[in-house]
Amino acid sequence: MSELEHDAVMQDDPFAHLTLERAISLRWTLRDIMANRTKFLPTADADLQLLIEMGLAEMHDGEPSLTSSGIAAIE
Repeated sequence: MSELEHDAVMQDDPFAHLTLERAISLRWTLRDIMANRTKFLPTADADLQLLIEMGLAEMHDGEPSLTSSGIAAIE
């Protein structure tokens, strides 16, 4: 796969570099954040930090929220 093809895959799927299990878990975490379930189902600190580093989530007033990229990743 060329570097250009790799970049296109990464844009389409930000989880492409992760294992299938990890990608599924992070997608569910994004869905939990989107549905405001994090008060009942706390997000693992490592998962939240990774999503923030990937630009898929951010913190607002102490609560996680999705970025536009985070929303696109689960649509």
